[in-house]
Amino acid sequence: MLQAMNTGHEGSLTTIHANDCRDALSRLEMMVGMAGFEIPIWTIRRQIASAIQVVVQMARLMGGQRRIVRISEILGMEGDVISMHDLFSFKQTGVDESGTAQGYFTVHGIRPRCMERIEVCGIRLPNELFENRLLPL
Repeated sequence: MLQAMNTGHEGSLTTIHANDCRDALSRLEMMVGMAGFEIPIWTIRRQIASAIQVVVQMARLMGGQRRIVRISEILGMEGDVISMHDLFSFKQTGVDESGTAQGYFTVHGIRPRCMERIEVCGIRLPNELFENRLLPL
């Protein structure tokens, strides 16, 4: 998957089971390491940082509902660490009378670095979408 993503095949998508966006990258590192090849960890991390721009985390919340709970952008490498920041996150505040999770989305006030790539594809997102604020469900 990482090799295909790093050879110019735009629009790749995959899933991985992990606790959060950062853990997804660690899990991916581990899975590459389990392939049986002697690849240095810094090489694996550079491959990941080069191949993946955005990580979307979904979770099953109280009441059984699946919801996107975090969207993070990978920025590249800082030394030996993959650098990333959150763009959006969901904060559960409680449950309603039927036991379904309630909450709100937080916009972290960061315009994604990958916006130019998104716009080249013909997708126009308003700048105010990325202003630091709370979004109702």
